[in-house]
Amino acid sequence: MTTAYSPRVVGAVVLAMFLIVGGDAAATVLTGAGFPQVFVAWTRFALAAVLLAPFCGLRWAELRQFADWRLFLRAGLIVGGIVCILTALKTEPLANVFAGFFVGPVVSYFLSALLLREQITPLRTVLLLISFAGVMLVVRPGFGMTAGMGLAVLAGGFHGCYLVATRWLAGGFRPRFLLLSQLVIGAIILAPFAVLPVPDFTAPVIGLITISALGSAAGNLLLVMVNRTTPAGVVAPLVYSQLLAAMVIGWAVFGQWPDGLSLLGLLIIMTAGVSSVWFAGRGR
Repeated sequence: MTTAYSPRVVGAVVLAMFLIVGGDAAATVLTGAGFPQVFVAWTRFALAAVLLAPFCGLRWAELRQFADWRLFLRAGLIVGGIVCILTALKTEPLANVFAGFFVGPVVSYFLSALLLREQITPLRTVLLLISFAGVMLVVRPGFGMTAGMGLAVLAGGFHGCYLVATRWLAGGFRPRFLLLSQLVIGAIILAPFAVLPVPDFTAPVIGLITISALGSAAGNLLLVMVNRTTPAGVVAPLVYSQLLAAMVIGWAVFGQWPDGLSLLGLLIIMTAGVSSVWFAGRGR
């Protein structure tokens, strides 16, 4: 397995982050054009399920596993996270939303210790609390915090719980089956909302829907492929490049740039988060 930060690994993970954020940017344009967030979320799950199914190696014996309530719980968490983040992106800058979203690793860390009895260390706890302080600098609770940023934090909470559920189920299911199950079940959960009245479909709209779904699907598939040959401890710090992707794409597509306090918060989140993962890989 790859254990170092080779250019191939770094490039693949950073590309995956840009693809995922790019998909969210396309979804933001769609919601701004009047498409309901739940409808946009459904197109992402449904189209991604169709596109990724051939690569997931689904076996006949696994079909019955789709009825497992634990898979529905896990898929429900990621559905809640995506709907919340798409709603937050309607009113908040891309980079700020992803900063609030990064409360997820903090939630995952403490919830895993509580429910899964995973080890916590003083050093990692301090670093994650520093990362959380960076999130608070961007979110600013009690000092002009908006409903959109509250939803961004809620999305991060959902995602943190989703990460714990993934660790809980990882020993009983194949990784690619877990990926496919969340897409299929997520599409089923959101299907009733897919019949909501939506604006007319035009060629640009179809293109944005495709970019939204393909960006998310390709990014997640790329991460799955990297994780097959690279330890999680090598991949995890690179995921923080998602904040950089959000800043670049937010500026390029929407002309958004974080203010000074938000930039400081983003820097704190990235520095403390990467340091926490780095020390975790060394048992500290």
